[in-house]
Amino acid sequence: MHGLINRAIQSFVIDSYGADRWKAAARRADIGLTSFEAMWVYDDALTFKILNAVCNVLDRRYDELMEDIGSYLVSHPNLKSLRRLLRFGGVDFVEFLHSLDDLPDRARLAVPELELPRLELHEHSVSRYSLRCEGVIEGCGHLFAGVLRAMADDYGALVFLEHKGAKDGAETISISLLEADFAEDSGFELAAGL
Repeated sequence: MHGLINRAIQSFVIDSYGADRWKAAARRADIGLTSFEAMWVYDDALTFKILNAVCNVLDRRYDELMEDIGSYLVSHPNLKSLRRLLRFGGVDFVEFLHSLDDLPDRARLAVPELELPRLELHEHSVSRYSLRCEGVIEGCGHLFAGVLRAMADDYGALVFLEHKGAKDGAETISISLLEADFAEDSGFELAAGL
């Protein structure tokens, strides 16, 4: 597993619950380290160990934890660059949804070794979609439900999301767009910080 993923889990726990909770999870996982390097590659088993240890330390269900991590990745101020990468997907939430199929390839442009789940959007009507997520991390559908929820808020869209379960190695999220312009868009400028 790419270190960026493990580092994101570490940052989520520290930013949301504190460094002591992170250290307790690392001890419980018995992984032999307390910090991940963002650009290293780690054994996949290590990621699963730390996720399960975080669930135990925080007394959280795995699916809830994954969704919270997904929301964190988009909404936390320390991760503005990821939000910007996602906002390049479109000027509104529907365009963003249609860009998700290309997200793993866009991410690999920035970090060639990064393997994101394979994403496949299906449009059932102008307001109903489903997103199929297939990846090595169990719960990647829950993680992307968190990403979608945070991005809908960012775009000012009102959506109803439902994780429909896993089948044949993939998880599916049902997406109902209730109102595209429900709230004010958080805004996006191409030349941020310049």
